[in-house]
Amino acid sequence: MKMKKINIKTTFTAGILFLLTISCCKSDRTWREGIVKDEFVFTFQGAPFRSPHAATIAETTDGTLVCSWFGGTYEGQPDCSIYVTRFVDGQWTPPENVANGILNDSTRVPAWNPVLFQVPNGELQLYYKLGAHPRSWWGMRIVSNDGGKTWSTPEQLPDGIIGPIKNKPELVNGKLISPTSTEEDGWRVYFEISDDMGKTWRKTAPVNDGHEIMAIQPSILKYADGRLQALCRSKNRAILQSWSDDSGETWSEMTKTSLPQNNSGTDAVTLADGRQLLVYNHVLPPGDAFKGVRTPLNVAVSEDGENWSAALVLEDTPDSKFSYPAVIQTSDGLVHIVYTWNRIKIKHVVVDPAQMVITPIVDGQWPGQVANEQ
Repeated sequence: MKMKKINIKTTFTAGILFLLTISCCKSDRTWREGIVKDEFVFTFQGAPFRSPHAATIAETTDGTLVCSWFGGTYEGQPDCSIYVTRFVDGQWTPPENVANGILNDSTRVPAWNPVLFQVPNGELQLYYKLGAHPRSWWGMRIVSNDGGKTWSTPEQLPDGIIGPIKNKPELVNGKLISPTSTEEDGWRVYFEISDDMGKTWRKTAPVNDGHEIMAIQPSILKYADGRLQALCRSKNRAILQSWSDDSGETWSEMTKTSLPQNNSGTDAVTLADGRQLLVYNHVLPPGDAFKGVRTPLNVAVSEDGENWSAALVLEDTPDSKFSYPAVIQTSDGLVHIVYTWNRIKIKHVVVDPAQMVITPIVDGQWPGQVANEQ
């Protein structure tokens, strides 16, 4: 058989061109592959507040998007109230003040951290907190039976029940599991469970001690084998995790994930395809500090909750603050993310998860990021 002569020069040149192509493709990566919409949910001019924060989002039974946040002079000021907007006919409605902290003619306290939850084929619930400081919060709730157009009179939750502290509850085996935390004696995570969609509640034991392991504001992820995973904001320089094998009744000892934490809120959602999606600031504070800048704002995905891949950079402007994300997947498969944009606006980003491009995160380092870069 006659052997074909190999042109070494041609083969070498082709190899170089292949490597250059890979390099060019990598350098051309925008980190925004999959984003199909990027907008603000209200026009700041004429808004009835100066500073909005802590947005939440839900899809109602008829497919309408509802977004809520607290707004006022600034976080912690008595004029902070709960605002709601709905996405109707291709645009967000003007923000409506639906709850506040007016207790009587002489006393007003700030409202904080609204959380929306759509009861399947039922009411739209909006949980929020009142109190001068997170250490003294008490839980409140209003409900809507018309998809967020009108709301009930505010009701206080039972004594000792705060409600979801920042992130959405999850429905697991008929139980509504509310991820929550307290700050009055260290940062402690626990869960409030309702067997009747919020009419009555009970609490789990704290997951962490609050002093050596300092965590708040958990999100709940669900797995096909029935396990639950909680991912938490922390002061331990890493996103912390805990696992449950019994539908949220008990939780494992809290441990560090491979992802960094800058003492800022995160949120996560289990996608319809079984993957886990996390929105957070991929920032490791310098030295031994537990608090870092709140930029960039990133999206990572995982198959198992342990090994994460980089997917999106939602924001990366230096000297800016992008924080407190909330994320859901709607019935059409799209992912909706809302977050605080520089403490003056609420941003809404829509992602098609099928179009995301992912790259493994190795040793906690975002791909292409300089080590310890802030």
